[in-house]
Amino acid sequence: MATKKGQSLWGDAWLRLKKNRLAVFCLGLVLFFTALAIYGEGVYRYHDIRDITPAYQETNLDLAHQPPSADHWMGTDGLGRDVMARLVQGVRIAFMVGIITSLIAIPIGVLLGCLAGYYGGRVDDFIVWLYNTFASMPGLLFILAIAMVVGKGLVGIYLGIGLTTWVGICRLVRGEVIKHKDQSYVQAARALGLSSGRIIFKHILPNIMHVIIITFTLRFPAAVGTEVVMSFLGIGVQGEPSWGLMINSARMRLWQGMWWEMTFVTLAVFLLVLAFNLLGDALRDALDPRLND
Repeated sequence: MATKKGQSLWGDAWLRLKKNRLAVFCLGLVLFFTALAIYGEGVYRYHDIRDITPAYQETNLDLAHQPPSADHWMGTDGLGRDVMARLVQGVRIAFMVGIITSLIAIPIGVLLGCLAGYYGGRVDDFIVWLYNTFASMPGLLFILAIAMVVGKGLVGIYLGIGLTTWVGICRLVRGEVIKHKDQSYVQAARALGLSSGRIIFKHILPNIMHVIIITFTLRFPAAVGTEVVMSFLGIGVQGEPSWGLMINSARMRLWQGMWWEMTFVTLAVFLLVLAFNLLGDALRDALDPRLND
């Protein structure tokens, strides 16, 4: 797909995105959090390989409840652990949850959506019934049930969120495939005798890839928020500095005037979720072919 100037859709989308200062700022914020997640993963693996206790897990009651200072930029928690070091590890866990749950949910939704939209008939009826059944179940309770069966920890979070959040993208992909399957390029592919699988995955899917990318940017913060809630409830991450666990422990000390841990963690959650949501909206506008002049 090309614009009037002969430029590709992706090139034109990038030009549109660059003109949106808020979108560029959000992209920079997302890249900043991504760098923090990569750094946090490196720190975690380094200490895990060398089998030594990392700084974010070391307790020192003499340093407990210290406000932000030159030595501890975000202060310390009730056990004397550096809040900033733990917050960076929380970024790592948030990105792991967002990416891995997307790798579970998006392929399921895309595959079922493509099959339903292209074949129609009984295949479509069955898949529509299936995702309507999933959509009718209370999402958080379903996630909690899966996590409780699998067990507490990240694996339960991955499966719980990944297996319950594919419905939205399935609906979107189904609608896009229905719209594309009668286009001239698909009819030409059928006339050439190409198989249905090749038509779906080699011809139609690349033309709806922008929908998948936009969906990823919008579902990523939703997965992070769900993980925070589950960890806050004590069902998610165990023994690691998840944002949910940090908020749960910090709320008990707010009445004592120890505001810094709660403030910095909630601010990090707010900025990450807001940046992804605004970036997703900007990408949707930039990649909408109907907006091309």
